[in-house]
Amino acid sequence: MSRETLGLSADLLAYVHKVGMREDEDLRRLREETASHPMAQMQISPEQGQFMTLLLELIGARKTFEVGTFTGYSAMCMAKAMGPAGRIVALDVSEEYTSIARRHWAKAGVSQQIDLRLKPAAESLAAMVAAGEEGTYDFVFIDADKTGYDTYYEYALKLLRAGGLIAIDNVLWSGRVADAAEKSDDTVALRNLNAKIVADQRITMCLVPVGDGLTLARKR
Repeated sequence: MSRETLGLSADLLAYVHKVGMREDEDLRRLREETASHPMAQMQISPEQGQFMTLLLELIGARKTFEVGTFTGYSAMCMAKAMGPAGRIVALDVSEEYTSIARRHWAKAGVSQQIDLRLKPAAESLAAMVAAGEEGTYDFVFIDADKTGYDTYYEYALKLLRAGGLIAIDNVLWSGRVADAAEKSDDTVALRNLNAKIVADQRITMCLVPVGDGLTLARKR
């Protein structure tokens, strides 16, 4: 839950944005509108969006889903990375937040690539498994309610093909996961998931300190 990478000074972050990423006008307009939103802290950072774009290109992704869409920046990054042949299932529960996404997706010409499903993510994921979609997705992005992360992770492993990639946001939780005194439900859920993933032999993993911490897990 961070619009910028933890621990970077304002000057250094500005430099990263200048020489370390490419953000087109569609993405910039969406990010700038979201910056004035009361829940703007839910927006991923642009450098994280650029990183995810590169990952999708590297693995040749064509079929992805995300858990948590908010105003649609991550979905737009994925749509642009994959091109017109790419397809995204975007799972969220907020008509209010995703109405902003729909408007910007339409302006950017990527609406036809994105299947937005508004219901609790666990229900949508169960339906995807029931529809026979196990092992068919290339990439999954998880950025939603933290206490649901473990459930979403397990569904992601079912739905991903071998060699597919999971990206899990907010795993550093502004440093709270490393503070033993922090006992909130969200912090405990993230701390437990981090411990589970590092020991999980079903995947190869790395926690990357971009944004608020992004864990990458490749299904073996």
